[in-house]
Amino acid sequence: MTPWFRRSTRLLAVLGLLSLSVPAAAQDIAAAEALFDRGLADMQAGRYETGCKALAESRRIDPQPGTLFTLASCEAEWGRIATAVTRFGEYLALVERMTPPEVARQRERPKLARQKREQLSPRVPRLALSLPPGAPAGTVVKRDGLVLGEAALGVALPVDPGEHLVSIQAPGAPDRAQHITIAPGETKELTLELKETPAPRAPAPPPASAQQAATGIGPAPAPARPDAPAAPAGRRTAVYVTGGIGAAGLVLGGITGALVFGKKGAIEEHCGSGIQVTDPKACDPTGHDAATSASAMARVSTIAFGVGLAGLGAAAVLYWTEPRHTGPAAGARPRWVSAGVLAAGPAGTVLGAQGSF
Repeated sequence: MTPWFRRSTRLLAVLGLLSLSVPAAAQDIAAAEALFDRGLADMQAGRYETGCKALAESRRIDPQPGTLFTLASCEAEWGRIATAVTRFGEYLALVERMTPPEVARQRERPKLARQKREQLSPRVPRLALSLPPGAPAGTVVKRDGLVLGEAALGVALPVDPGEHLVSIQAPGAPDRAQHITIAPGETKELTLELKETPAPRAPAPPPASAQQAATGIGPAPAPARPDAPAAPAGRRTAVYVTGGIGAAGLVLGGITGALVFGKKGAIEEHCGSGIQVTDPKACDPTGHDAATSASAMARVSTIAFGVGLAGLGAAAVLYWTEPRHTGPAAGARPRWVSAGVLAAGPAGTVLGAQGSF
């Protein structure tokens, strides 16, 4: 590849890029011109809000000095004095950097910009926002959504006339916002206030009775009696359970004891002298079966009586040591109970309980 061909290739590439960028730039310029024409028409018709916004967008797309001058004039007509003064200042700064031919093309615009800025500057209102005494570190102050730095607090800064939204917020606290209005040429100083944290609310008293709600008076609640403890439900259940076990044990012991006495006759007839032998333990098959059965039932009866007496005794202890609502009356006899086998004999066993209540 010759040097000439390499240079030609690079040149063609640059020309190609330029050919691609020109339509995009031309399209942007066309959009900016359309927005400028619309903004100027709205401005001349008194629709300053839509006109100024269209002019601002046209300047963003294609930042021409003439567009900036027209935008400053629109802001002035809209009443945004501080903004208009700033725009005229930006335009004059651009003019100072222009060449003489470029300044000549601006015609009367620089002169008009200086006149407008001088006329509007004394009418620009100023607003100073300050923190309250004792404001915690990190407290944020905003004006129309813009956060003001520490250096801007307490300083009378230029603002547009009309209504502004200012807010203050301490770290971890809710935001406190308010609307303020400032007139042309007015200087206002405002110390913001932090929102107070509400004190915790006391719990509501229990609802009053119908009589208390109607009259506002009523009987005072009765104080708890120290000598009247309530019997625990579990303790009363234990009384019933142990008493039931004790009663069942006595019944079983009585039944098995009666059966033992019933076997006594069969043993006498089929053992010892009943079968004509000298050994009282010698028995025929019938007597042997009766003696074996009687021995087993005797053991059951003894165990059952023991369990029954223990159960009733425990139930009695639980019952008589249970807390009562009132103390014993004067002269009252002590209460006691005893349960068990009242009598036993060949004809049967008598079970029962006795005591003083």
